[in-house]
Amino acid sequence: MSYLLLLLGFALLIKGAEYFVQGASSIAAVLKVSPMLIGLTIVAFGTSSPEATVSIVAAMDQNAGVAVGNVVGSNIFNMTLVVGVAAFLYPLRVESNTIRKEIPFTLLASIALLILLSDRMLQFLSDNVLTRSDGIILLLFFAVFLYYLFEVARQNRVKEDTASPKQSLLSWGKLIFFTIIGLAAIIIGGDLVVHHATSIALSFGMSETLVGLTIVAVGTSLPELITSITAALKKESDIALGNIVGSNIFNILFVLGSASVISPLWVEDKIFVDVYIMIVFTLLLLVFSRTNYKVGKIEGVILASFYVIYMVYIIIRN
Repeated sequence: MSYLLLLLGFALLIKGAEYFVQGASSIAAVLKVSPMLIGLTIVAFGTSSPEATVSIVAAMDQNAGVAVGNVVGSNIFNMTLVVGVAAFLYPLRVESNTIRKEIPFTLLASIALLILLSDRMLQFLSDNVLTRSDGIILLLFFAVFLYYLFEVARQNRVKEDTASPKQSLLSWGKLIFFTIIGLAAIIIGGDLVVHHATSIALSFGMSETLVGLTIVAVGTSLPELITSITAALKKESDIALGNIVGSNIFNILFVLGSASVISPLWVEDKIFVDVYIMIVFTLLLLVFSRTNYKVGKIEGVILASFYVIYMVYIIIRN
């Protein structure tokens, strides 16, 4: 039964992503809002819903390994395999704002997480804990990011009417319906995939930490993968890349911020290696984005290859 429900979850993810991207891109056209902004907000927050659900539930169950490992593993997955596959299918154009502001903000959020986790090294405490105070700090950073997005939306309205005649005929109700149905399918599909993939993995004797960094992280990131691939195939590169950048910021600041406010998260030392790797991949994405203002096919293959290497490493390590 777990295998059948796992397949059902994949089907919901794929179909939901198609409706979600269609609805979100149409809303961007009707509102004359940059598709990149839609990717950074509606699409990114929507596809990060599984990460939020899993990490918050894990925090309530006192399972910090899954809560933190899920976010770190998901972010690494997003920046390597998701961006890599999407860029291979269709080179991702990068707006100058993304290079100068959004990706650096992702880097800032990653470094902030590293500092807040480093209680032994910086405060000489016995354990590394993401406390409720740390969670509040992360949520405050998230509030700053939201304020920035609202300012971008206010100041950078698309001047031209980019809506096609077909989009213009679509009613608001239909656009919202497509977006909500797509998002619901993504969330339900993600939940099915994570729950049953985890059950199958544990039945094979995998540790919870390894499950958090691999099965759960990949499972909760499937919405980002499917959505970004769908957007790339539709040549909506702004949504594809904005989805990843926005999701990573959302995962660190909101998901871990909320989870640690609910229950302090005691983390294992081995997670620091993964946080360092996440920071390195963020820098690599920034470098790739500066080459001709796009992430091309070759760079996509490099990023995807790095994820395969990372997976081999953590499986051997654990």
